[in-house]
Amino acid sequence: MTSPQPPTTTLPAMILAGGRATRMGGGDKPLLPLGGRSMLAHVLDRLRPQAGPVALNANGDPARFAAFGLPVRADSLPDHPGPLAGVLAALDWAAGIGADHVLTVAGDTPFLPPDLTLRLQAARGPRGLALAASRTPGGETREHPTVGLWPVALRDDLAATLAAGQRRMRVFTARHQPGLALWPGDPDPFANINTPDDLARAEARLAAL
Repeated sequence: MTSPQPPTTTLPAMILAGGRATRMGGGDKPLLPLGGRSMLAHVLDRLRPQAGPVALNANGDPARFAAFGLPVRADSLPDHPGPLAGVLAALDWAAGIGADHVLTVAGDTPFLPPDLTLRLQAARGPRGLALAASRTPGGETREHPTVGLWPVALRDDLAATLAAGQRRMRVFTARHQPGLALWPGDPDPFANINTPDDLARAEARLAAL
């Protein structure tokens, strides 16, 4: 069990952008335009006021992200094994800078809440893991495991899990008893962009803000 720690807004954060975006025709979803700027710019606007150093998990040539001035860390495993590999990259990076926790967010979630970091810290489970969740209009709880606060102490177990070919994020997180930080889900602050229709809805939502 982890010892309670005071909340802070200086935690390192990694934006997970290592996917292949097949439903968007391939390429980098975070670089798609949204409201005249890249989606990644919107994510950074929401994230930077509530985090310390920020890095990006992305595969391929990091030069395409040079304008953002972020450290870019690729998956340590080949063949795009999924978001857990991005979390491992985040844990490896956090360990390298001496942090004991790291915040992760998805690179296609441009409406992150301004109290994300503080509420995740308050929700940590017995092993230090906390995940974001939202309540649907029907009253159901929807977990968003790519948005979470991860203890670096999980790093070795996650590496072994991936090496064994196990890639299901919810199976891994359930084993480590995550706490849930719950937000209202109408509109969902963790709505992500998977299809052109999602992007159109995000444009309309942004215009209404």
